[in-house]
Amino acid sequence: MTIDVVTFGCRLNSYESEVMKREAEAAGLKDAILINTCAVTNEAVRQARQAVRKAKRDNPDAKVIVTGCAAQTETDTFSEMDEVDLVLGNTEKLERKSYADVAAFGISETEKVRVNDIMSVEETAGHLIDGLTGRARAFVQVQNGCDHRCTFCIIPYGRGNSRSVPMGVVIDQIKRLVDNGYNEIVLTGVDITSYGADLPGEPKLGTLTAKILKMVPDLKRLRLSSIDSIEADEDLMQVIADDHRLMPHFHLSLQAGDDMILKRMKRRHLRGDTIKFCEDVRKMRPDVVFGADIIAGFPTETEEMFLNSLKIVDECGLTHLHVFPFSPRPGTPAARMPQLDRSIIKERGARLREKGAQVLAQHLAMEVGKVRPVLIEKEGLGRTEQFTQVELAGGTAGDIVETRIIGHTGRHLLGEALSKAA
Repeated sequence: MTIDVVTFGCRLNSYESEVMKREAEAAGLKDAILINTCAVTNEAVRQARQAVRKAKRDNPDAKVIVTGCAAQTETDTFSEMDEVDLVLGNTEKLERKSYADVAAFGISETEKVRVNDIMSVEETAGHLIDGLTGRARAFVQVQNGCDHRCTFCIIPYGRGNSRSVPMGVVIDQIKRLVDNGYNEIVLTGVDITSYGADLPGEPKLGTLTAKILKMVPDLKRLRLSSIDSIEADEDLMQVIADDHRLMPHFHLSLQAGDDMILKRMKRRHLRGDTIKFCEDVRKMRPDVVFGADIIAGFPTETEEMFLNSLKIVDECGLTHLHVFPFSPRPGTPAARMPQLDRSIIKERGARLREKGAQVLAQHLAMEVGKVRPVLIEKEGLGRTEQFTQVELAGGTAGDIVETRIIGHTGRHLLGEALSKAA
């Protein structure tokens, strides 16, 4: 073993893990396990601690280095674990010198923690990479951090305030990846629809998206990670309408379908705003599919309020649901609000998941008989432009294959490859 990376959480973490591995190897670090954690829920932190213990148990002679959002927000939780050799913050994990010091001098107990104040970080560097190990699509970081303070969310304290990667750097990175054979690029960050507010001229996400598609004509597919629909700018809406290389799948940071709960979450949209956004996009791109994050059992949520979250699934025509039973994060305002009984939270989460299974099955049934270009992710599996998973034989990871949809399992599509797309 030389360098092994274990990644939890979001696409941004996946991108950063690639940078971490490269910088650690360039620094000469050997026999180390880097664990890039997530802090979005208590369960994510529990899983990270479990991974730490397993890593040390399976590799007792390896250095275990913990980083990521949970390491930033709960430093003591990990520094006090005997299995952990070093804790790095979210800024430090991307710096070669963090690993060079370990490679040259080892780790002493007095310097086990290297976590600085994330709120003091004012820039996000564009780290150029050649690809992502084992992935058919490539993630490109365009933004980091968040200026908003939703009452349930700990992430701003792990990522800092919003800061953007300059457009030229983003475009250079995408050109590099396309030249290396990637057919699909995913723009990622913590709050990508806030892109550009800290850059000269304050360009919007729509400006960036349009510029990418213009400057990288060989890029076949551009996809956006989770977006805050209330921040979708006019240029972005125009790109959605005009350029079909922007994939017709948008994952919404929705969180709830009830206006009072949205206000108590300190969200910036109301249910009507999300419904209108979905209606507007569907008029421009009838083939669009929406996904969304929804929290079940937020503090003070009544049955009537919860039913509004169930109803908005149909009102927006959502297809892919990410359901999160509410989990109070220490240090957030929501953790101090009147909590619901865990059995109610669990029951509402189950009902939302059941609704998600129903709308997904409906979408899958409507796809049968259609021909879709499918990006092969690995042998036997791929994704349509709408990000729907397809099981099919043949194709090489990264290829785009014209595929006839011949059936579905209730969870994913069944396809028959016709030919490789142009």
